[in-house]
Amino acid sequence: MRKLLKYLTKNYMKETVLAPLFKCIEAVFELFVPLVVAGIIDGGIGSGDKGYVIKMCIVLVGLGLAGLAFSITAQFFAAKAATGFAKTVGNALFRHIQTLSHTDLDTLGTSTLITRMTSDLNQTQTGVNMTLRLLLRSPFIVFGAMIMAFTIDVDSALIFAAAIPVLSVVVFGIMLAGMPLYGKVRTGLDRLLSRTRENLNGSRVVRAFCIEDKETSAFRAENDVLTADQLTAGRISALMNPLTFALINLAIIVLIWVGALRVDSGILTQGQVVALYNYMSQILVELIKLASLIITITKAAACGKRIQSVLESGEGMTGGTETDGFTGYKYAVEFRNVSLKYSNAGDESLSGISFTAEKGSVIGIIGGTGSGKSSLVNLIPRFYDPTSGDIYINGINAKDYTLDALRSKIGVVPQKAVLFKGTIRENMQWRDGNASDEEIMHAIEIAQAKDIIDKKKHGLDCEVAQGGSNFSGGQRQRLTIARAIVGSPEILILDDSASALDFATDAALRKALRSLENTTVFIVSQRTGSIMHADKIIVLDDGQAAGIGTHSELLESCPVYREIYESQFRREGGETA
Repeated sequence: MRKLLKYLTKNYMKETVLAPLFKCIEAVFELFVPLVVAGIIDGGIGSGDKGYVIKMCIVLVGLGLAGLAFSITAQFFAAKAATGFAKTVGNALFRHIQTLSHTDLDTLGTSTLITRMTSDLNQTQTGVNMTLRLLLRSPFIVFGAMIMAFTIDVDSALIFAAAIPVLSVVVFGIMLAGMPLYGKVRTGLDRLLSRTRENLNGSRVVRAFCIEDKETSAFRAENDVLTADQLTAGRISALMNPLTFALINLAIIVLIWVGALRVDSGILTQGQVVALYNYMSQILVELIKLASLIITITKAAACGKRIQSVLESGEGMTGGTETDGFTGYKYAVEFRNVSLKYSNAGDESLSGISFTAEKGSVIGIIGGTGSGKSSLVNLIPRFYDPTSGDIYINGINAKDYTLDALRSKIGVVPQKAVLFKGTIRENMQWRDGNASDEEIMHAIEIAQAKDIIDKKKHGLDCEVAQGGSNFSGGQRQRLTIARAIVGSPEILILDDSASALDFATDAALRKALRSLENTTVFIVSQRTGSIMHADKIIVLDDGQAAGIGTHSELLESCPVYREIYESQFRREGGETA
């Protein structure tokens, strides 16, 4: 949490100083109230001087109004600092998340990052706000009331001096015991959110297999664990108020008893005893506030620590300084003995992959499930870095490019077709924000999606629901392909992105892609029919290149490819086409 405070002191130093300062000034006015009340009792009511009582009541109102003005001012600065702090930390956190590699994102998990960006950040903001308002004010009132008590009567004030250390031990002891428990609660909340998100995303699968009761039981078990942790933390925090009340009320009883004896002996006046009682009451109120504040700070500190752990996680994906490759270089992409092993994986997902892809060529990638097809194409835009070997784009090592320069050359259509909320035009302009309608429609025609636009009343201004849920799977795939084509990327990667298309549309799409003369196209597919006309086909088997060549060459030399092909294309009598 302390490391996060740099975002507060760097940008909101003035507010950080002024908020507690104005709160302390307000506290000074509050400390004078018991003395005024004592004056009213002793100098006004005791002597029957109504004029003096009225005058002192006016002083009380003035103290109240002045305190209110300083309190509102302090609240303004505290709120400005807290919201500004949350905004700055949120921006830094989101910016850091954008730099994380896919490996880091896989490790942290989506639900964890969402929790950090929302509830953890809000809790931290609340903690900062309350800290600026009360962290100095409450101790100021507590010790100020004790000092004021000493100005009235030293012997009576010793009761304050004895009560405050005991109360401090109770308050800080509960704080130290509660802090790790609140961290445990937040971890349990992460687990529960992860399960909830998984079930909501997979609700159709859950219902298809009729396992609603099983998932409900699993959710209830996670919820019960979280509830138990929350109850444990709550029970410890719940000790704060009764213990502080008991100790303060015990001190008040002793104070009244001692005060009565000293009034009886003429050492103290009745007004002074009331003033001492008011000071003790002020200490009670402030300690209750401090107890609540400490609970809030404890939660905020736990949340801040979790946010800081994300900010410190992962080295991120760093790039070089190159922005372009060699002019006229023959190969768009080269893999030189590339291997990939995912974090915490037992075996390599890719081993010793080497191939070249000439500019403007079509490269097909095929293999069984889990053979490493998506892993291979994910290395080209550096979603992951190879554990060994090198990848060259236009003759320059991919790691030497700036990330923006590298990825601006590449259009990617992932396996899961994702559209974002907005209009079709806005989705199409993700690569090139200035793309004209003509450019967009050209890409849409290549992607065989023109009929989608023609059928929509508002054309390119048709609204896209979150996740593209108002389009079918095939429509989403064609629109994501069009989005990748807009801006004419040098390299186009289609990662099994035609799986929802019928054979006729798939064939028309492949024919249209041939018109992209300056674009090197990588087609990942389970269908041999989708890649059989490619200039080069890479056959993967358990992470290794089982064969590289044209369709006819692989039929002769690669048993894996031949087996896939024959399983999909069989003629009567056993002949294969």
